[in-house]
Amino acid sequence: MTSILVETPHGPARAALHCAHEPRAALLLGHGAGGGVEAPDLVAACHAANAVGVHVALVEQPYRVAGRRAPAPAAQLDAAWLAVVDDLGERWFDGLPLVFGGRSSGARVACRTASEGQAVAVLCLAFPVHPPGKPEKSRMPELDGVEVATLVVQGETDPFGRPSPAHHRELVLLKGDHSLKASIDDVGRAVGEWLDRVLRPLD
Repeated sequence: MTSILVETPHGPARAALHCAHEPRAALLLGHGAGGGVEAPDLVAACHAANAVGVHVALVEQPYRVAGRRAPAPAAQLDAAWLAVVDDLGERWFDGLPLVFGGRSSGARVACRTASEGQAVAVLCLAFPVHPPGKPEKSRMPELDGVEVATLVVQGETDPFGRPSPAHHRELVLLKGDHSLKASIDDVGRAVGEWLDRVLRPLD
């Protein structure tokens, strides 16, 4: 694992690089609003991706690197993420297809930036469809706006809601809540199988 700092318009971000043998693609994963890249589901996704020949960058947003707990506004998160994508795409992942992903808030960033960042697929762990108890404040337009193959891994009892499948969007429901801690092995299995399948036409 290699950890590097990447300059963004909103301060330095940090990327922890986990390299695969003979890589076929690269997966960039963002963290949730109040958590870090050590979240169990992100770690499981990282290991699963490496196992099927995918480099992984676990990306810490600048507000986390600076020691702040409150997340930055969406526009700042997106701008910082795209700066990291550009940097790593040139420095480490040149010529490789890029998959965007993350958990919770990180999944929202991945969805919002997928088109501009030219992601070939999007991985959403615990996508927060709406704030708990407030289904009227839906974030589904962010998920619906993704035009490439998408996997959503969601806990059956997630208080942030449950998205529906769509023609290019798969939904895997697992036992547990928003943390997905109750089904970590299943998270890794779902991510690995999906990545292997969606990347096959690009090999």
